[in-house]
Amino acid sequence: MIQLEDITKSYAIGKRELTVLRGVNLNIAKGEMVAIMGPSGSGKSTLLNLLGCLDRPTTGSYLLDGKDVSRLNSGDLADIRGQKIGFVFQQFNLLPRLSAMANVSLGMRYSGGSDSRKALEALTRVGLSDRASHRPTELSGGEQQRVAIARAIVKQPPIILADEPTGNLDSRSGDEIISILTKLHAERGITLVMITHDPDVAHHCQRIIHIRDGQIASEEKL
Repeated sequence: MIQLEDITKSYAIGKRELTVLRGVNLNIAKGEMVAIMGPSGSGKSTLLNLLGCLDRPTTGSYLLDGKDVSRLNSGDLADIRGQKIGFVFQQFNLLPRLSAMANVSLGMRYSGGSDSRKALEALTRVGLSDRASHRPTELSGGEQQRVAIARAIVKQPPIILADEPTGNLDSRSGDEIISILTKLHAERGITLVMITHDPDVAHHCQRIIHIRDGQIASEEKL
């Protein structure tokens, strides 16, 4: 499903060039659940952005489902995100003036319009059908993250990318979020890639990839 070959990523900072990723080679199979761990500044968020087609590598190739997406333009990358990838972020990224239902419906904006029935089905899958009309400010942190998961899965993407999905939650809410994600992975065969600092969260995955100084330092099969 995901194949990175000798990926580098550099940014120009004034007259200097900052290299964040240094020759990353990585394969993630269809239906695999993978955690990415590493210290701050190791390049893991940059790597997730590349996997999510939010950015392009400086050099190297990225094959997504057999297609090289590393040199596609912004419009083509947006199409791929709309069709193949759902995102779950640490900060939830919900629009405060919209209901849970409306926030979930936004997940279908780039994949063929909106469908309230599908949005409600997605909320039901995360146990929030009774909160569909509530705004984010009326929901707990755990409930907001569940809305974010519903938004990510409403278009039924084959890939979910989660960036510290439990990072802003208490332990009980975090456990609920991991339970939902692992259940989705098991039932739908979703390819799930998750950044986390929490070893307990990472050990719910099938494999842990440790990244340091922009390189894959080690891999651990569970």
